[in-house]
Amino acid sequence: MSTRSSLTRFLLFVACTLLATGTLAATIANVQLGDKGTYRALFTDVTGLATGQEVRIAGVRVGEVTGIAVARDRAHALVTFTVLKTSVLTGGTVATIKYRNLVGERYVALTEGVGDATPLRDGATIGLDHTHSALDLTVLFNGFKPLFAALSPKDVNELSGEIIAVLQGEGGTVNSLLARTASLTSTLAARDAVIGRTVGNLNAVLATVDEHDAALRSLIDQLQRFVSGLAADRETIGSSLANINDLTAQTADLLAAARPPLKDDIANLRSLASGLNTPESTAAFERFMTTTPGKLATITRTASYGSWFNFYLCRFDGTVQLPTGPVKPSYAVSAARCR
Repeated sequence: MSTRSSLTRFLLFVACTLLATGTLAATIANVQLGDKGTYRALFTDVTGLATGQEVRIAGVRVGEVTGIAVARDRAHALVTFTVLKTSVLTGGTVATIKYRNLVGERYVALTEGVGDATPLRDGATIGLDHTHSALDLTVLFNGFKPLFAALSPKDVNELSGEIIAVLQGEGGTVNSLLARTASLTSTLAARDAVIGRTVGNLNAVLATVDEHDAALRSLIDQLQRFVSGLAADRETIGSSLANINDLTAQTADLLAAARPPLKDDIANLRSLASGLNTPESTAAFERFMTTTPGKLATITRTASYGSWFNFYLCRFDGTVQLPTGPVKPSYAVSAARCR
């Protein structure tokens, strides 16, 4: 009897434990028990929505998404979902895809809108006029990008979450959103002096540019003509570059050919300088440099009539020995060229 009683108590304990565990598991998994109806809804965009995600009414889970496919018109998405039959859907029911969190998870929210109050039959489809796609966070955040740039990452996360919550009606208040915005504007106001100096400097730059408007316009016109001229002469410039290449090659050949004689001339220049550095050579060189200009001027006059030299007999005298004795003839011309 004692053994049978102990076994009975043990079985009751196991049953209670299993029941409690099952209840806890069902609660954690948010499992709905009961009959469910299947419905469909047309959406213009279901990006991010996946099968198995929740269907909620007033924030309470009443079903889940069971299928997502392209509609027959190939331009919209058809979402299939289940809802507990204890939650009655009508002709005025509105289906909206909302963000569950910032990670990107979505869910379908069902609300009662304006329309027919007749209950929907199982398998009915909610039309496009009673559905709304998820808010495009990319477009939203791009619009707030200049504001987010002045906030810390923590403030951005908090403000983003509150914006989504307020816009989707999931909680939060406009006051909190305005408080975040006020904090942002206060931060910008604290930098008013820096912004003012920047605007002032920009005004000074623009004023300077405005004062030199004519010169700037002339510079731009000249630059345009210069560029146009280069464009018109592009073929000539291209051929000149090729010719410069040839000239460079020929110059290199010329230097290569002239290098040995030039080397010898440089080596002999030292001997010439050493010879000129002696006193005798210095005196002779000075006489040469002093008398050469007059000599060159005289020689130049003799060649003034052509590519030859004209010589004139201005004076002649001498002694001629004849049998009768020596004779001394003399000849002189008083012309200006002989003076």
